Amino acid sequence: MAAAATMTERRKQIPAYMKAVSGSLGGVVEACCLQPIDVIKTRLQLDRVGAYKGITHCGSTVVRTEGVRALWKGLTPFATHLTLKYTLRMGSNAMFQTAFKDSETGKVSNRGRLLSGFGAGVLEALAIVTPFEVVKIRLQQQKGLSPELFKYKGPIHCARTIVREESILGLWSGAAPTVMRNGTNQAVMFTAKNAFDVLLWNKHEGDGKVLQPWQSMISGFLAGTAGPFCTGPFDVVKTRLMAQTRDGEGGVRYKGMVHAIRTIYAEEGLVALWRGLLPRLMRIPPGQAIMWAVADQVTGLYEMRYLQNAPL
Repeated sequence: MAAAATMTERRKQIPAYMKAVSGSLGGVVEACCLQPIDVIKTRLQLDRVGAYKGITHCGSTVVRTEGVRALWKGLTPFATHLTLKYTLRMGSNAMFQTAFKDSETGKVSNRGRLLSGFGAGVLEALAIVTPFEVVKIRLQQQKGLSPELFKYKGPIHCARTIVREESILGLWSGAAPTVMRNGTNQAVMFTAKNAFDVLLWNKHEGDGKVLQPWQSMISGFLAGTAGPFCTGPFDVVKTRLMAQTRDGEGGVRYKGMVHAIRTIYAEEGLVALWRGLLPRLMRIPPGQAIMWAVADQVTGLYEMRYLQNAPL
């Protein structure tokens, strides 16, 4: 009887593929809404001479000198990368959590959630995030109104050029800080999102209760606030490593993650390691709010239809 009850409970868990589908849909919506903030963040992080005075000045300068469409530069790789990233993130996190569940109670401890989130973050960083962000950042750093003068003509041309000039490994420039950033972000985010759902709305996975979109947005927004503070230096270093190209002698300015941190600190000060923090806070928490509002509706509808009154 106990074994049968356990099997029934496991069958009533939301399957990983549904988590993956919900994440992909949320990623599309988030990308379209928040791409301009990501462009501004990238420009601020690459600004070593103080050309931009802040978020508003950066955005207005881009619009004035390059047109409003420039705020959506890199949207194709950004949207594609977000969709694939959330698909992998949500699906792999669900699989990791299944592995960390207590065999008797079927529940996941906070330690298990942290490890599951970190594992999902590392996996997405290596498989998807790094190469897509390299292409996105190379496109975003191009300035001007004449596309014919740009080195990179589009996402595919950019990727091909990087492979030709820097080898296939060029698409994984900045992989180390990206792994650290994404692993830490997802460990915190998944744990916090579950905690806020339980604390604020008494929502437990599998209970058949569907959160209202505004409730999901509040939980997602709060869960997305801690990551940028913890991972700011990794994000700045990631951007610098991804943006740099080899000089005429084949050399690069930053030799790796640790060297980049030391160089930025020595030349630009400690604060420079958190450059772009405000636009990150303007993008990541709202992005998580949008993504979770969509994802929770998808999984919530699944719960209502298939998991009504399922045990925790």
